[in-house]
Amino acid sequence: MSNIDKQALLGADKHANQHRLSRLIIEANSAEFRAIAEAVEQYTDQLIAALADSEKRIAELESKLSKPVLLPKTNGYWTEQEKAYEEAITLAKRQVRLAGFSVEDM
Repeated sequence: MSNIDKQALLGADKHANQHRLSRLIIEANSAEFRAIAEAVEQYTDQLIAALADSEKRIAELESKLSKPVLLPKTNGYWTEQEKAYEEAITLAKRQVRLAGFSVEDM
């Protein structure tokens, strides 16, 4: 959803619609209609709160993605154990990059 769409939902029009809905609730003769209108108003408020929470979580995750993951530098070791270590670091770097994070050598 673009920022323009979000602003349209969260802007003055939404509040104007709430006032219209509240007025309809007051003027309505049917208890069933009032209950439906109140439920719609509550659900709208829940959706707006969920949208705000989602945007906050997205910002947190984006800040994590902007920080590179630091892994040990591989130096071309020659023993079998050291080769396995180097291969493990290389594999870890590849997997971290595939997950969307940046990787830097220490």
